[in-house]
Amino acid sequence: MLTTFGLITPVTAGIALVIALVIFGPGKLPDLGKALGKGIKEFKSATEGDDKPEEVKEVKEVKEVKTVKIEKE
Repeated sequence: MLTTFGLITPVTAGIALVIALVIFGPGKLPDLGKALGKGIKEFKSATEGDDKPEEVKEVKEVKEVKTVKIEKE
């Protein structure tokens, strides 16, 4: 028996589409597809995070550096 290691085959996708068509009807199917696509898009954007570098608005110059000596007791 040929396994697909968890991937969806065209036959499996066709069976799932027929079952969804029977359960929800042809009128609701486009709405369900749209909602599913929107959910996947939101999930991807939430998991990817914000990788854009942040813009620096102001840079302050360091005028003096102090060294503090800490003694152990």
